[in-house]
Amino acid sequence: MRILLAEDERDLNSIIAQKLTADGYSVDCCYDGAEAIDILSYTEYDAIILDIMMPKADGFTVLQTLRDSGKTTPVLFLTARDAVADRVRGLDSGANDYLVKPFSFEELTARLRVMTRTAFGAASNVLTVGDLTMDCAAHTVRRGNRDITLSAKEYALLEYLMHNKGVVLSREKIENHIWNFDYEGGTNVVDVYISYLRKKIDGGATQKLIHTVRGRGYVLREETGR
Repeated sequence: MRILLAEDERDLNSIIAQKLTADGYSVDCCYDGAEAIDILSYTEYDAIILDIMMPKADGFTVLQTLRDSGKTTPVLFLTARDAVADRVRGLDSGANDYLVKPFSFEELTARLRVMTRTAFGAASNVLTVGDLTMDCAAHTVRRGNRDITLSAKEYALLEYLMHNKGVVLSREKIENHIWNFDYEGGTNVVDVYISYLRKKIDGGATQKLIHTVRGRGYVLREETGR
């Protein structure tokens, strides 16, 4: 999933970004509220992590601007302010969750999973398509009785496909959700990673799950191509 991280403490920003990236997320970072508002005006995210006390525009202002634009992207507030009144204000202003500093990275990722799971309408951390199973909490993937080992990017791509099972996703949409602004690779990166996934997911299987829809993109579904 693609995350926007708005946190003005640069060391903390860097640590969170590194840990999220290692966990398979694609992360764009910014350091003040005005920059966050600008980025959100032209980029779609699966979740947003917002520090409340930021220069130029605070987290409440960023969130209000986001909601006024009609976007329902899940938002997690980060803050050192732990008073009940602050938490209530954060949630009442349209945030989906609230995490007080200092926090554990495990709790942060668990809360992100809950937010994105809810946004995609998933009932649990376990996603299934046919005999393919992904446990988002344990970071494990199985096809039938076979364990499948994936790189962080392969895992992120498969998770996005599984959250959107049955939906045809264009190459552009996949790229925009899986790779961040810093990516400088080739233009065929989506095709390359789809090929990697096919070998690991569909290789040797009679029932193919990853299908190409000519001129439109890719879809994960149980049926054979149609």
